Amino acid sequence: MKKMFVIVSVIVFTLALGGCGSSKKTSESDAFANAPEQAQASDFGINDDSDSGKLPIKTIYFDYNSYKLSGNITATLDAAVTYLKENAAIQVRVEGHCDERGGAQYNLALGESRAKAIKNYLKTNGIEAKRIETASYGKERPVAFGHDESSWGQNRRGNFVITAK
Repeated sequence: MKKMFVIVSVIVFTLALGGCGSSKKTSESDAFANAPEQAQASDFGINDDSDSGKLPIKTIYFDYNSYKLSGNITATLDAAVTYLKENAAIQVRVEGHCDERGGAQYNLALGESRAKAIKNYLKTNGIEAKRIETASYGKERPVAFGHDESSWGQNRRGNFVITAK
């Protein structure tokens, strides 16, 4: 009888805790709909980066073994250009990253090509070169640690880090 009371108590307690949470799921589009129109430079600090999601400038994702800027990449970069033009004091470091496949030296070179491609796009669209530095980390700083296409796709990126504002 005591055993049954403990089991029933655990079930009731678990159900009570479950009822404390919100049943409404928030989608990504809902989160953006409720966000302010534009983040202010005071909303983030030096060394905040686009990988964290704190910046209005978004991380750029590349295809396998590529540093070409096409499709959705240029739309994302156009938004970064607009933001940087509106916030002339902000300086950034563009960091090039790769997935785990390939050798260390090859991935450092590919990461550098990715960072430079982003920098060149920003320069071509009116952002002063002195506001943009580049760095390559190759495969040394992954954000996803799986060994599958989903993880690799998240690691093939160029992210922005605020260096001055």
